[in-house]
Amino acid sequence: MKTCLVIDDSRVIRKVARRILEDLGYEVAEAADGAEGMAWCGAEMPDAILLDWNMPVMTGIEFLRRLRAEPGGDKPVVVFCTVENDLAHIQEALDAGADEYIMKPFDGDIVMGKLVEAGL
Repeated sequence: MKTCLVIDDSRVIRKVARRILEDLGYEVAEAADGAEGMAWCGAEMPDAILLDWNMPVMTGIEFLRRLRAEPGGDKPVVVFCTVENDLAHIQEALDAGADEYIMKPFDGDIVMGKLVEAGL
């Protein structure tokens, strides 16, 4: 079973994402910020990561840059899922190693489509 780590400081968003991903057949783990996400990835690298941008402790972009520098950190498909929708943010995320970008709010079809586009 494929695994997906949902990193978002909103408990509601994590819950919605969990339901969508479990319906798609993923085993889901959650983290409330980038630092928690890094700890989880250090223990077990997921197949996919759904990542928020604006979080306390460590932002999504900081997390992504650190992840991609870690051994095996190039493997997970990373999909940013955020309200940041201007071209500069999108380009920064892609340059840092994001595979896809989803605007909030999202639904199951959008998440599934982006994961398929990213090769999962």
